[in-house]
Amino acid sequence: MYGMVNKSVQELVTINFGVDKWEAIKKKAGVTVEAFISNESYPDAMTYGLIGAATEVLGMSADEILFAFGEFWVLNTARKDYGDLLSSAGRNMPEFLDYLPTFHTRVALIFPHLKPPRFETSDRQDDRITMHYFSHRPGLSVFVRGLFSGVAKLYDTPAQITQTKFKDKGADHDEFLVCWGDAIKKQ
Repeated sequence: MYGMVNKSVQELVTINFGVDKWEAIKKKAGVTVEAFISNESYPDAMTYGLIGAATEVLGMSADEILFAFGEFWVLNTARKDYGDLLSSAGRNMPEFLDYLPTFHTRVALIFPHLKPPRFETSDRQDDRITMHYFSHRPGLSVFVRGLFSGVAKLYDTPAQITQTKFKDKGADHDEFLVCWGDAIKKQ
């Protein structure tokens, strides 16, 4: 993964738990990198190791950390580092979700060696959409649910995100139903 991901994990931890916790996480994960370079590639195992170490140091589950990281990625990292790209993706949450399948194509122009996930949409209605997530990286569906939650918060839109298919349970990809407006009121 690119350094921007590890850098963002570092920011999440230091902002919410302090520098000492971050240093303890790095030590437990065996990471000796002093500063992550955003556009440099690092082994995926390093990022997974940092998350694993964070569960022990922070006393949180991996799901709690990944969900919080997904929200943090949208509300802090993307907003700060990719504000123009983010703001061009739509005026509201439904527009952003419609645009998401092409979002990584634009990001790949900035990061040429990026191996991004792929998103597809289906069953779009006025108050819901089905989002399909395809990735070669395992175990990140909770992070993606956090991303969708962060997008809802970014656009100040109450939303419900439900995972409906699970790659780690045999499906060929992860699938999420994202509902807002009247769809939430009906439930």
